[in-house]
Amino acid sequence: MLDLLKTFTGSPAGALHQLVLPHATLILYPSADSVVILHASTLNLVRVLAFGEIYPGKQHLKQSISCIAVDSAMKVIVASMNTHIAAWSLSGTQNDTWRVHSSLSLPHGDTVTALDCKSGLLSVGSQNGLYVYTLILENDLPTWSKKWEARVTTPSLVKFAPTLAFIATTSHHDTLVRLYSTTSGRLVQSIPHPRPVTDLIWRFSQASRSDDAALYTITSDSTLRIFFPVVDVPHRLQLHASLDLFSSLPFLIVAKFGPHPSRSTVVWLDKEVVRRMIKAILVSTAEDVSPPVKRLREIDEEGWDLFVRALEDGSLLVSAVANIDRRPPTLIRQFTLSHTSPNVLSRLPSHLYFLPHPDVTRLTMVTSTPLTTFEVSPLAFFDGKSSGLRLIAQGLDRVPQEESKVRRLVRTPAGRGVAVVRADGGEVWRVVEGGSQLARERRWSHADHVVVLDGGKLVATYSSETSILTLHSEPISTLTVPSIIALFSAPSKTAHECIVGLSSDSSIIHIHVDNIPNPTLRLHSHNTLPLSQPPKLILPVDPMSWSREDSLEEHDTLLSISDDGEFSFWIPEEGTSSGWRCTGKVKTGRKNFALARCSSAKKSALVVRLPDGEELTIWDSKESEFASGLEHRRVFSTSEPINDLDWTSTPDNQSILAVGFTHHVELLCQQRKTYFDDDPAWAICWKVDIRNYISYPISDSIWLANGSFLIGAGHQLFLFGQTAHQKDQEPLFQYVARHNGPLEDYHPQMLLQCLLWGKVELVKQIIIALSWVVKAVYEDPMREFHWNAFPVEDYLHSQYTISDKKPSKPYNFLFSAPQEPDEPLFSRDMVETLIEQLEARPVPHLTPNEHAHLLVLIQTTLEIEEQRRALDANGLRYVISMRSFYILNRRITSDPSSPRSNGAIPRSTGWRERLRYRDMIWAFHSESQQLLLSTSTAACNGRMLWSDARALGIFIWLNSVESLRAHMEVIARNEYMAGDNRDPTACSLFYFALGKVKLVHGLWKQAAWHKEQAIMLKFLSNDFTQPKWKTAAMKNAYALLSKQRFEYAAAFFLLGGSLKDAVHVCLKQLSDFQLAIAITRVVEGGSDGPVLRDILLNTVIPTAFREGNRWLGSWALWMLNRRDFAVRILLTPLRAIADALDIQVTEIGEPHYDDPSLALLFSQIRSKTLQTAKGTSEISGRSEFNFVLQIARVFCRMGCHTLALDLMRSWSFERPSISVLTPSEPTPSPYTALRRSLALDPRLRRRSSIMIDMDIVSAAPTRKVSPDRLLSKVPEQEPIKEESDLLARKAGLGSLLKSAKQDIQVPEFSMDSFNSFM
Repeated sequence: MLDLLKTFTGSPAGALHQLVLPHATLILYPSADSVVILHASTLNLVRVLAFGEIYPGKQHLKQSISCIAVDSAMKVIVASMNTHIAAWSLSGTQNDTWRVHSSLSLPHGDTVTALDCKSGLLSVGSQNGLYVYTLILENDLPTWSKKWEARVTTPSLVKFAPTLAFIATTSHHDTLVRLYSTTSGRLVQSIPHPRPVTDLIWRFSQASRSDDAALYTITSDSTLRIFFPVVDVPHRLQLHASLDLFSSLPFLIVAKFGPHPSRSTVVWLDKEVVRRMIKAILVSTAEDVSPPVKRLREIDEEGWDLFVRALEDGSLLVSAVANIDRRPPTLIRQFTLSHTSPNVLSRLPSHLYFLPHPDVTRLTMVTSTPLTTFEVSPLAFFDGKSSGLRLIAQGLDRVPQEESKVRRLVRTPAGRGVAVVRADGGEVWRVVEGGSQLARERRWSHADHVVVLDGGKLVATYSSETSILTLHSEPISTLTVPSIIALFSAPSKTAHECIVGLSSDSSIIHIHVDNIPNPTLRLHSHNTLPLSQPPKLILPVDPMSWSREDSLEEHDTLLSISDDGEFSFWIPEEGTSSGWRCTGKVKTGRKNFALARCSSAKKSALVVRLPDGEELTIWDSKESEFASGLEHRRVFSTSEPINDLDWTSTPDNQSILAVGFTHHVELLCQQRKTYFDDDPAWAICWKVDIRNYISYPISDSIWLANGSFLIGAGHQLFLFGQTAHQKDQEPLFQYVARHNGPLEDYHPQMLLQCLLWGKVELVKQIIIALSWVVKAVYEDPMREFHWNAFPVEDYLHSQYTISDKKPSKPYNFLFSAPQEPDEPLFSRDMVETLIEQLEARPVPHLTPNEHAHLLVLIQTTLEIEEQRRALDANGLRYVISMRSFYILNRRITSDPSSPRSNGAIPRSTGWRERLRYRDMIWAFHSESQQLLLSTSTAACNGRMLWSDARALGIFIWLNSVESLRAHMEVIARNEYMAGDNRDPTACSLFYFALGKVKLVHGLWKQAAWHKEQAIMLKFLSNDFTQPKWKTAAMKNAYALLSKQRFEYAAAFFLLGGSLKDAVHVCLKQLSDFQLAIAITRVVEGGSDGPVLRDILLNTVIPTAFREGNRWLGSWALWMLNRRDFAVRILLTPLRAIADALDIQVTEIGEPHYDDPSLALLFSQIRSKTLQTAKGTSEISGRSEFNFVLQIARVFCRMGCHTLALDLMRSWSFERPSISVLTPSEPTPSPYTALRRSLALDPRLRRRSSIMIDMDIVSAAPTRKVSPDRLLSKVPEQEPIKEESDLLARKAGLGSLLKSAKQDIQVPEFSMDSFNSFM
């Protein structure tokens, strides 16, 4: 996803400090008010310790840390700022967590000038003297206790001796090195030097006595002096040797530097580090007798101290001093060990360090400034070869502005350059190396507004004091403009990006940069947006995607937001008075918004303050009556306020939103819509958290080119990029494309939609192709899964659709290429082998849920192929959904350890209680219901219970009253036979609905085990046609209600003749409106009874409206014989339907136009009957056009782009009409006449006959009746005009009704009609 690629934490101004850990070596240096910790071997950031963590009051003061000390033994870092001292310690199980340790403050005005910490002792040098503290635990908290203080010359350096017996100090006021007793603070010795001392190094060796520590001093001329204790007076040090430039080099080499050689830098190589390194090398090269190895062996055996000096010409000189550990230190000799060639270093460093490397056979060399790290190969390095140094990482030169706090970040339109606006000026950076690195460019000292142009090569600043816009080019160009409150750059067709300014009166200032011959500012226009009232906010549309394109004409540049939250999108337009044209609007209904941003794909994010937090909403600009534009909504608590929003775009124009909080940024990407999960439309795909690196709050964050992401916090910059360091990660853009881009042909969602839209043969071809690929991967595990996409044309072939006619032979493969004899056929063997191989090795990049659905759909396609019957298109769609429903549920409940699964696929998918209403409605409109009923019964293993009938919606879609009664009796029998006991109470409700009281009485005779047998036998022997026993049944029903035996109570209400009360129990107590509908349709003997009508009006329709379920609403209106509204509800807003029907609906849910199958249903029923034709005529052509566009967008949101193309290509905007049969046409059978297929070419479609389901008022004949039986003519269809298409449709409906009326008229017989023939 996004990894931290680079940090810009500032360059060290002085010496570095190091902390050697078992697994790594860290370097530390102060930067402004923080301590920066880096890995020495890579310069990767470990942590930034902010002084404000311990002293929050110092966060907003322009003060810097002056001193740092490191206690390697206790892993404690101590830093000082002014008179305050803060300490952090390394803790955690992996020693990777820095925590606040302790704090200390000196008296006011006594500024800290030097620090050292060792083994729980803290030495503090200040303006007034020297302090020593010891670490104690007070109430389990570490506390510093003062041991002593002394009034001494202000120390600039303090260093504890390894034995803790002495403290060595230096001062800027003299050239003395003073030694103090650690126990008493007494001055022990003063050691004069000819020049100021810049560094002190205590040397301790295990080879000498523990109290004989040597002291190395380095003076300003880079001369290193060696002091040893006097033999008789060990607390006094004596000079024994010195190493300067002249003593280290031969005279001929020194002479090349001239009479005044420049400074060099010298460093002592820690003897323990060198010894461990040499030992490791000698172990691996025991048999090697080469000169480099011999030299290392000699260094180890002789125990030489090594010193490295960096020279002016970039070479490195290695010197050795022998016999330092000898006591008394006699015969000390120094000599040059090696000298590299010049220009090994690009410049002379101020500081040089040799540190342990993670590889014990290597060393790490760190130089500053600039901060640079090298890997040292000892064999080559000590042999004087330049190949002994390998550059690993290098920092930037130090500039004054880098320690100023970051205020905001401003990028170029394409994100190839970024300006870092700081509290004191700022600088411009260019994005280089594919977004993995930034290169610093220009700087400025002060500006109120800044824009960056030309990928960071140009920058323009605006000063509010002078109202002058300055382009920092050569030469500088200036332009006086009105007062500007916002400034940003935008893509332009000219050589440079243009500059857009927003003035305080909401006017737009458009500025171009011309080349005449140098870049020059020119005022292009100054006007306002043509709005009725001033907008509350004007923002730039993020151009990071479309600024890369050649054509920039039709892309929005500005977004304006009104006080009531209406978005308006604008593009510049020449030749108009305002200079701007509105391209679209979105009404959000939001007010009191705090932040807003718009992406190049016209996705807009809005943050609104609420009493209980902040609401983040994401809107799409494609607003219509079928889409409000709202795609995502989430409310954040007040504890995590949203501080920033920023968009980027992938190469295929997928938008990614970065939501910035105080210490982290959440990246939101759009999720592909799926039939399999109910995931939100937008989800967090990655989280960037900087709390592991720094405690500063995020100042700003911004997207850059190539998916890089820059965060500013404190005065540091953090660059994140898409390089995946872990194998289980993938680049961000690839992840987004996989979760929201076009699907592969074999994806279960694509297969399901193809099946629903009738492309069964195409699905079979895809499964066959998948079997080839899976087989190859299964047989060769080292082979990668590679899929060759099917051509788009394959999705557009009409021969792949379901035929309306009964197939006379099995489906054929219809590819143009002839099949080879060895080509595998779609068969059970092939499918079972494919499923077995897929379970053993799942297809990559499918979730467990998607993988389970893939196997289900493959198996479902096989079962459909094997059970080819006289199913119409809707019946097949129901069977597909029903098969998938049962197979998936069986897979969920199956044992993951079964031999078939091998435990490879986690069964983490969710159990579904029933089919979706969409699937039930397919069966409702099917003409093969008896086949569907038998198929459904077979799916229940031949014993359908009520739970199965409810899951499949049997009593919703079954139309025949006889079938309803017969199937309810089957369910009653199965309920009675279920389980070991034969319980008559389980089937009483169904048998009483069927009126078979005596049958239940007979069942009770066989229930000898039941405690209620005697009572029920006596009670059911009565005549329930009499009011007396009806009342008794009702009383028993109420008694059962009090005992919460609700289903049995409903049965007794039916026994008492109160269907309405039984229905009430089903609805209120059992919450099962399907059960209420089932018993009502059986008791009332049809679908037009008053109780059923009451259920539909007061329960089903409100439920459909509350859930936004148009499928359920369409079915209910169809049952109510309002088929015109059953069509209209598919396209018309639910509120308009409720008002037109005069239905009391208190709650209307979100309008769910996110199901492509709605278009299928609409295409089928819009011309099915006169009522549906009437309803279709109430829908304007514009609404139908927008509806089809919305469904196509849904297809794209689902990743089925080819199906969206097929829909747009094949949809016919025809008006309802009746078919006219010519004498040459055969009469269609009733079976085929009522069906139509959407995905056929409009020229090949035949008009369907219309069912007359409404009264037609006949007018008196206006002409003489002819004796000839002439066929009525169809009125010609007039083209629908866009501005009055609704009126045209209504006019067409009148012609349709007239035609229908003429079609059913029977002419009166009249002899006068034959006069003309006589």
